[in-house]
Amino acid sequence: MTDEMIKTTIEEKLKEVEQQENVRILAAVESGSRSWGFASPDSDYDVRFLYVRDKHSYLRLDEIRDVIEWQLDEVLDINGWDIKKALQLLYKSNPTVFEWCASPVVYRTSPEFEELKKLLPLYFSKKKGLYHYWHMAESNYRTYLHTDQVRAKKYFYVLRPLLAAKWILDRECPPPMLFSELVEAELEDCLKPELERLLEMKKKLPEMGLVPRIDKLNKYMEDSMVMVKGWADQMPGSSQTWDCLNQYFWKLLA
Repeated sequence: MTDEMIKTTIEEKLKEVEQQENVRILAAVESGSRSWGFASPDSDYDVRFLYVRDKHSYLRLDEIRDVIEWQLDEVLDINGWDIKKALQLLYKSNPTVFEWCASPVVYRTSPEFEELKKLLPLYFSKKKGLYHYWHMAESNYRTYLHTDQVRAKKYFYVLRPLLAAKWILDRECPPPMLFSELVEAELEDCLKPELERLLEMKKKLPEMGLVPRIDKLNKYMEDSMVMVKGWADQMPGSSQTWDCLNQYFWKLLA
């Protein structure tokens, strides 16, 4: 299927969600490797959406599940969060909310979604962001990158969060989604040619494609993980108020 056919299919799926679940979708974006800029030829489409129900649904004694898992197959991975869940996670500075709001691939948007994005700076925690990206990098590195032959995409699943953490340290704001932007801003020049070669291989390989382990990149990642964890440990936490999020939520339901 062409990209245009995929986009048409995704929009049809979103309409199905609205009709069958009785919700209104505020935004739908790409959240996986396609939004990061290093998709494999057979990468699926990771569609994530935020939705709101009518106000009576939030006043029920029997609570409705706050996640809709709509489709998961070889082409489409579609699921979404209730806006109440998203706002509760934003209060905790959950990095996933920031990433969805920063995705360069937007399938649907709304004025309410644009208003939500204006609240993001009020709830961004550098400490929580650093821990999130450190944990993502460390778990992928420990699990996938110690053998002689490794899955190419796993290098990017470690490098991207490490560069995102360095962005937070340098700029004190949420990182961008595009991997190329993070590389340009945060990766040492001496490593960029090595990464370019790996990226070209990754784009030609299937999702499970293997490459030889690259010791120079492994050393860089090991050193970076120690550095990020050290900064996160010593960084003070921050506190937020619910006021702006409550006002936003009430306005949605009015």
